[in-house]
Amino acid sequence: MTATQLETTGARPSTDGRRPVLDAALSAFLDFGVRRTNMADIARRAGISPATLYRRYAQKSDLVMAVGMREAERILAHLEECIDVTAPPLEQLTRLHLEVTGQLRSNELLHRVLATEPESVLPKLTVDADPILEIGRGYLASFLIRLQAEGHVPAYDVAPVADWMARLVQSEILTPSKVPLTDSQVAAFVRDHLAPFIRLSPTEGTDR
Repeated sequence: MTATQLETTGARPSTDGRRPVLDAALSAFLDFGVRRTNMADIARRAGISPATLYRRYAQKSDLVMAVGMREAERILAHLEECIDVTAPPLEQLTRLHLEVTGQLRSNELLHRVLATEPESVLPKLTVDADPILEIGRGYLASFLIRLQAEGHVPAYDVAPVADWMARLVQSEILTPSKVPLTDSQVAAFVRDHLAPFIRLSPTEGTDR
């Protein structure tokens, strides 16, 4: 799913009425953690009544998922801005890997909840993770389909490949590397392993 598709479907946080509530929830989660935040705290920060909040989100777990979904959407919007689609495909794939990894490492909410209360968020990243995974799968499928249309990779069903790549990101969230790879090491990994997996020839090179 691309940023354009997100905007068209109304899923972009900046284009609907969810933003004040999700901003308030994110702020409260960062201040107090998910477990210690209650719906009344979020309603007060959002400037609405608890009854109004409950009409939009029946329980706190729904709001936790909504915040997580928006964080995923925000990362996709960032990718739309920083991936140069006119660059050689291997360069695009490398940049995609670097940016996703960097966004995950720098996500304040993710670090907060995984470090202090993993039991609150792990279900949303594991057994209940499909809504968030679907956002990633959609974006990656679109990325691969575009490379196919441009003649950089052969025709094949992109769905299982996009699913595997999304689950690679999921693994990075759940078990981040203690010693992050350098940019040159990431480039080598993408060239030697990820590019062959999507059947992109490294001989595409890096020259425009």
